[in-house]
This record gives sequence, structure tokens and C-alpha cells, in this order.
Amino acid sequence: GSGKSTLMHCLAGLDSATSGSVLIGDTDLTSLSDKQMTQLRRDRIGFVFQAFNLVPTLTALENITLPLDIAGRKVDRDWLDTVVSRLGLGERLDHRPGELSGGQQQRVACARALAGRPDIIFGDEPTGNLDSRSSGEVLSILRASVDEFGQTVVIVTHDPTAASYADRVVFLADGSIVDELRDPTADAVLDRMKRFDTTTTVSAAEYAAE
Repeated sequence: GSGKSTLMHCLAGLDSATSGSVLIGDTDLTSLSDKQMTQLRRDRIGFVFQAFNLVPTLTALENITLPLDIAGRKVDRDWLDTVVSRLGLGERLDHRPGELSGGQQQRVACARALAGRPDIIFGDEPTGNLDSRSSGEVLSILRASVDEFGQTVVIVTHDPTAASYADRVVFLADGSIVDELRDPTADAVLDRMKRFDTTTTVSAAEYAAE
């Protein structure tokens, strides 16, 4: 109820902001037509969702390349091999989602988001359905996409451990930014959340790179 998903949907161009502006680089999303917005999301933005959103009848590889196939873009095999290797999916590419664990499914979802080499990746509670081990693997992958691949990652989460992977944590309460924290630890995030009024719903919108 703090507005974190609404904020991310506006940042990612999934919802239209009713006021203000949303910038990705020098591009103001609020000035784009529907066609331009669709192209921007296709070419510059990747998504990782809590529910994975994989197509059950497709293999892992087909799920990874699906956005590129829909856009009519050629798959960069070298880049795809790099992503698949980094995510440890080499032996799972022929498996369908139902044959994969939750952590493996989310790694496929991460690979799908990375495959098009987007400028920015958005994650809406991307570890919410995972156990602690799988959650750590996915967060490490998202962190590596910043450190190794030079991308920007923005996730929303209520989990202090997930937020601790970020460079910057922004705290939201009732639709407004109420605080922020740089170079956080999980304890520091939890401590900061405890300081807020306990009657206010507080969540953290995580900005993993700038």
C-alpha cells in the first residue's frame, strides 16, 4: 500500500504518470506516443516479475528469446551464451518451466530480461516467491548485471536483505519518499524501517545502480 509497484510501473512505462516526468536517460516517457513507448520498452527495458511469467509450453531457451522473437530482432548468440553461462542454465535450456525449480524459473526470467541487453532492468518483488538460497542467487545475478554488464537495476521490495544488494535504497510511505540510504546493509535497512511510525505502511524501492 505504499505505492512502490505503482512507482515502478510509472518508471517502466507500464502505467502513465498523471503529473511530473519520468526520464530514462534523456528520454521523457510522459511525452511518448503509445507506439514510441512500446518500442522503448522493447529495446531499452527488461522486466523480472515475482510470478516469473514464463510460457509453460515453451522451453527455457524459447522463453529467454521470446521478446526478441516477437520484436523480430536477431539473437546475439555470443551475448546469449554469456548470459546463460553466468546464470548456470546451460543444462536446462531444453526444459519447460514445469520441469524447473522456482529458483531456476526465476533465473530463466532474469536471462529473458538480460537477453536483449536493455539499459535498465525492473524487478517487482523478484524474490518474493523464492526460498532464501534461490533468492540469494537471483539477487547476486542482478547485482552482477550491474557490476559485470554495466546495466541499471531497479527493484521494489519489502525485504531488508534484498534491499542490501543495492547502492541506494529509497523508502516509501503512503505514496511519498520519506527517506533514503546509501550503501546499505540489511541491518541498516531494517533499523531505518523500524524508525518510521508503526501505523504507516513502509516499503523500500531499491535502486541497485546509478
